[in-house]
Amino acid sequence: MEQKILAEATAVVILKKGEGRTLKSGGLWIYDNEIQNIMGTCQDGDMVVVRDFDGYPMGKGFINRQSKIMIRMMTRNPNQEIDEDFIKLRVKNAWEYRKKTVDTSSCRIIFGEADFLPGLVIDKFSDVLVVESLALGIDKLKLYIVDYLKEILAEDGIKIRGVYERSDAKVREKEGMKRTKGFIGEEFDTKVEIVENGVRYIVDVEDGQKTGFFLDQKYNRLAIHKLCEGAEVLDCFTHTGSFALNAGIAGAKEVTGVDASELAVAQATENAKLNGLEDRVKFICEDVFELLPRLEKEGKKYDVVILDPPAFTKSRSSIKNAVKGYREINLRGMKLVKEGGFLVTCSCSHFMDYDLFTKTIHQAADNVHKRLRQVEFKTQAPDHPILWAADESYYLKFYVFQVCSSL
Repeated sequence: MEQKILAEATAVVILKKGEGRTLKSGGLWIYDNEIQNIMGTCQDGDMVVVRDFDGYPMGKGFINRQSKIMIRMMTRNPNQEIDEDFIKLRVKNAWEYRKKTVDTSSCRIIFGEADFLPGLVIDKFSDVLVVESLALGIDKLKLYIVDYLKEILAEDGIKIRGVYERSDAKVREKEGMKRTKGFIGEEFDTKVEIVENGVRYIVDVEDGQKTGFFLDQKYNRLAIHKLCEGAEVLDCFTHTGSFALNAGIAGAKEVTGVDASELAVAQATENAKLNGLEDRVKFICEDVFELLPRLEKEGKKYDVVILDPPAFTKSRSSIKNAVKGYREINLRGMKLVKEGGFLVTCSCSHFMDYDLFTKTIHQAADNVHKRLRQVEFKTQAPDHPILWAADESYYLKFYVFQVCSSL
């Protein structure tokens, strides 16, 4: 049976001599300043064939002249048709990978470039899918991909009761696309209950941050369980309470979760009740940067302090300010840890790379005369795979330290 071609190449793009370094090292992006010329006619969002300056074929990708990332590659084979079988295989491979590497009750099934479907994220929360489309070319294929994924899940006996789109990130505007959100298909209750590490959560896929819940910290949350037994815990930037609730489930004596969002605190409080932890796990709406110095003045100390802030930088231009922010919260956090207690600290910014984040924590420790003993270093959960050469796919850094006095 003849396959339906979903995206046919309409033009050829020629790279400048010496350019395409990211592509040649294994990445999937070609920037606007790397392109010599375009042969033929194409619309933004169309598939194009990419050739090096000397005519050597590099593969096929989607073009968008409104974006700095002008081409996102779909295949290294210039003869590969982007048809139904090709897309289905990409989706099938993504699901088979998750089945082997993570608990799939709730997980990220498609992680953009790292699953060779650039610009697309699909999270599964129990029996609901949440779709985030961030690139014009893949946006044209998203409904096909959702249908294929539902078919593939059904083969494993998983019936999806609803799909919600959360393509409301500001980055879409850089692609010349409007921000959008809403149901794909029939409407359903957008408050979805999931279970992760034995903790129950209500995930708000309509109004929660990003796709509703941060699945990337799944096994990092599990890593704090042993540390929190019988402990007093401070969880900063708690969002909907995930680290705080893991501390509570693990047997913490008392947990305080802090977030600047009233909606997040309300959701976290609801999640504490759902787990029967409302007596030991409390949430307050405060600015962490203002709260930590105040707690220090009050002489408060904790067995475990957790710092899981939002990305302080989303571009190279703001890295200096981000470093100040990370240094400030880490040195304040260290001061609040009891002698021999533990600091859990994270960065989810791709631009705050491993070396810079590590150096910043070291500086913070020196500033407050603390010695750190590294217990653990982890990255994002395996359902957010790190594709080597696609640097943007490696973003989460997670440390656990024992904090000791250096004097």
